[in-house]
Amino acid sequence: MSYYEIEFPLGTLHPDEVEDALHEIGASSITFVDQGDEPVLEPKPGEIRLWSATLVRALFDARLEPLRQLERLSQSLGTECIADARLRAVEDRDWERVWLADWKSMRFGRRLWVCPTEAEPPDDPDAVVVRLDPGLAFGTGTHPTTAVCLQVLDALPLTGRSLIDYGCGSGILGIAALKMGAAHVTAVDLDPQALLATRANALRNGVAPSIDVQGVPANLQPASCVVANILAGPLIELAPLLTASCEPGGDLLLSGLLKSQAYAVKAAYASGFDIVQVIGREEWCCIHARAREG
Repeated sequence: MSYYEIEFPLGTLHPDEVEDALHEIGASSITFVDQGDEPVLEPKPGEIRLWSATLVRALFDARLEPLRQLERLSQSLGTECIADARLRAVEDRDWERVWLADWKSMRFGRRLWVCPTEAEPPDDPDAVVVRLDPGLAFGTGTHPTTAVCLQVLDALPLTGRSLIDYGCGSGILGIAALKMGAAHVTAVDLDPQALLATRANALRNGVAPSIDVQGVPANLQPASCVVANILAGPLIELAPLLTASCEPGGDLLLSGLLKSQAYAVKAAYASGFDIVQVIGREEWCCIHARAREG
């Protein structure tokens, strides 16, 4: 199937009104993108925060006549929105396969490998392999925050331990822990797509019976290892919950934060944890802490 894209500045229009208008005229997908270079690093859970200069990109089936769609859009939103609108053809490709073609097996730490489902296993008899294909949920190991978490997990003694993966995304961290000997994982996320992806990836890796996938709010029992690869703001807000979820002497991994945010995050957990190490990669870092006994 062929497609084309209509792109125009959001300007002073309300994004909900724009979405409604585009859906009304048959848009297959709608994307809001940064027109300049204005990072939005920390939207709160469920919050959609746009840029001061935002572009709207709407995808349409090529069978819908473009000029007619622009006319209908101007009737709904005003002629201003189409004054700077641009049309372009979009090549029909299997984008997941395109992404996968450039994604290779990766090693984290001494023995942990994350590999595409169809890739050859690594030539290493001691390798622990997690099979993962790209999907809509965050987490393949390519982002520095996930990579550092995997590196730390590989160095921890996990055999027989319980683990909470809060903000599980694709499930990669919990699945890796189970492959390295953890007895049970509770995987939590507020995104329904992440819950579906985690269940599917757990089945793919043969660990589904040992992973409990929950939405938010979750029913958490204290675990000997807690991992949260999210963002600095939510990590600070979740400090009471994650502190209560970590057993005395347990390990806590906090990631998804910039190096400049490490001090504030450490302060939020200072009353219950001792810092073991802070591991950095590029501008990101992971805090490894240990819950105090008694």
